[in-house]
Amino acid sequence: MVATTVVSPDAVQMDPQAISRVQDLFQEQISTRKHPGAALAVYRHGKLALDLFGGMADPETGKSVAGDTMFVLFSSTKPLTASCVHILWERGKLAWDDPIAKYWPGFGKNGKESVTVRHVLTHQGGFPDTPPELTWDTWRDWDTVVKGMEDIKPDYPAGKVLAYHPRNYGWVLGELVRRVDGRPINQFLHEEVTAPLGMEDTFLGLPSSLEYRVSRLHAMEDCDQPSQVVNYNRPEVHQSVLPAGGGIATARDIARFYAMLEGDGALDGIRIMAPDTVAEATRLQVEGLDSNNGRVSRRSLGLSLDDPRMAPDADSTVYTFGHGGAGTSICWTDPNLGLSLAYITNGFRDDLTNYPRLAAISKAVREACR
Repeated sequence: MVATTVVSPDAVQMDPQAISRVQDLFQEQISTRKHPGAALAVYRHGKLALDLFGGMADPETGKSVAGDTMFVLFSSTKPLTASCVHILWERGKLAWDDPIAKYWPGFGKNGKESVTVRHVLTHQGGFPDTPPELTWDTWRDWDTVVKGMEDIKPDYPAGKVLAYHPRNYGWVLGELVRRVDGRPINQFLHEEVTAPLGMEDTFLGLPSSLEYRVSRLHAMEDCDQPSQVVNYNRPEVHQSVLPAGGGIATARDIARFYAMLEGDGALDGIRIMAPDTVAEATRLQVEGLDSNNGRVSRRSLGLSLDDPRMAPDADSTVYTFGHGGAGTSICWTDPNLGLSLAYITNGFRDDLTNYPRLAAISKAVREACR
């Protein structure tokens, strides 16, 4: 384990001994083979308070996780994509209850004419499942995925059923951004969010020259989605623009994104969105049993609320929002504590073992706050 030099715990009102316990737990999870490697970054009151990385990026080659190692985000990508839509809303370019087809007429086929921006952001669009023809080897062709979203037939009426959209969420919102603004989603995200914030290691569509920096994913003993691990280790997938689950970044960058949200849309003097936009984007929109994953969910406009991976006890749920990535990661902010966290592992686990390891880190970091 390596802890890079950051601001002193006292400067951000954190207990040095409790910080040591977080470091011990981080190392213990690697030592007990919860995952081969991981990175953890924590911001408190807008300052980087903890920056840990350790373990193996690829045990087969002996490559260690380094300070510049990037990880596959899976659905921890979704809030990055949502932020692009939030910015367009703030600028008056779209409204939550506008039909997607208003900006993208071809999307309105096959009964999707009433699907709104709000429906997609809250996973109520009615078309949760990836079309079978959109296999991993088609993802690099944006025109192909756009046609797939135009042709898809909904399983449920728009706005009637909460059903998580693992990939379709990102393809639809990505094309919406392009139709409204003119820039592809990866360009918009870079120019409007990541570059201004100095998030130099965050990508939708990884340059091939940086492939060597990406940690390899590992199917742990209880992994229930081995094909996910195989596919998301492919360079072709890393280089695809997958706005719902294919982002690649460091934990340090993603914690910085959440510190911006904790700061009401600004960090280090750089404003990404207005405080009212952050409040609007993080307000509860829908709650109930998700028919796609069988979990009780509370969702705002592109973010998850009260997720047990980020808020392990009832007292910590009220202000917390963020998102997790399938089998691997959790990223969140609690504005009430002035606390933001990104914990990304390279070991893919079933929920029964994934949730506890992530929640344990979240809880330990919370307990370090004074």
